[in-house]
Amino acid sequence: MMIDMYGWNQDLEDSFKTHYENGLIPARILVEHRGLYKVITEHGELDGINSGKLYYENDKESLPTVGDWVAVTPIDGEDKVVIQHVLPRKSKFVRKIAGTTTEGQVVAANFDYVFIVASLNNNFNINRLERYLTTAWESGAEPVIILSKADLCDNTDERLIEVENIAFGVSTYAISSLEGIGISEIKKYFQEGKTSVVLGSSGVGKSTLINTLCGEEILKVNEAREGDDRGRHTTTHRQLIILEDGGMVIDTPGMRELGLWSEGEEGNALSDTFTDIDELAKKCRFRDCTHSNEPGCAVLEAIECGELERERLDNFNKLKRELRFIEGKKNARVRLEEKKKMKAMFKKYRR
Repeated sequence: MMIDMYGWNQDLEDSFKTHYENGLIPARILVEHRGLYKVITEHGELDGINSGKLYYENDKESLPTVGDWVAVTPIDGEDKVVIQHVLPRKSKFVRKIAGTTTEGQVVAANFDYVFIVASLNNNFNINRLERYLTTAWESGAEPVIILSKADLCDNTDERLIEVENIAFGVSTYAISSLEGIGISEIKKYFQEGKTSVVLGSSGVGKSTLINTLCGEEILKVNEAREGDDRGRHTTTHRQLIILEDGGMVIDTPGMRELGLWSEGEEGNALSDTFTDIDELAKKCRFRDCTHSNEPGCAVLEAIECGELERERLDNFNKLKRELRFIEGKKNARVRLEEKKKMKAMFKKYRR
């Protein structure tokens, strides 16, 4: 089937049996833009819309996104399908919706690698990289760090060491898409049947990288602004692109604000990102040590002797507070929704 080249496999086929019995066919979301979709099916590329039931009975996190496998109903006589179900996701990248709303937004799903792109120009920021790493570990896929625009950096080796010191066990590459530096090293990730998602701030070179991997200009590219090296938003929607070698890549718009979101235990993703602090904390005298002013704190001792940067601990505490705040708001929202349901049920019972 045509969808085989987009990652359809025997496990997915086996899990789809009930949907086949109900007259549905499999599809993968290629493009999502304001609730409208492009999907790939055995009949080719078609437009897609959500069924009313799918839209109204699910929260935003459960609605289809780029990379999702879905069960669809073809509309007779039209190049269009209705999306009825979203298949279970093996991985997903979720961020908090910008603003005061406490809801998560799934940016991409069903990928094997998370490419975090950070540019080696004046916009380089270690704290931002730690934030992206925390979200990448939360996704369930393997993070890979790409330091772009190496041709514009005079101290690439120093930057690499700086990143490797905070990204333990994460493969890191310095590249230049324009000059071809490091491109051959990262092509091994784009194997047939494998999907990668590319994340990063505006202007870091995500679109240029994808164009280089494609061998042609598939995505529009804008120059970074003069003066601050900050880019303009080039990509305006999410899309899945298939490469010549059979690998797939999901392009995402540049994010000026990456709000953390966690669905597991609060410290899991942070522990993966800050493994050095996590290991030091095990040596603290008190199990509930906050690493602020407690006696026998191994983390503070590491800072005093120069083994750990104070800025790294400060960013760890900042991200931890943010996750706790989001978790508290989520729990409050759940309690409010349950209360509304109970009131509705009681009102219906009294009638």
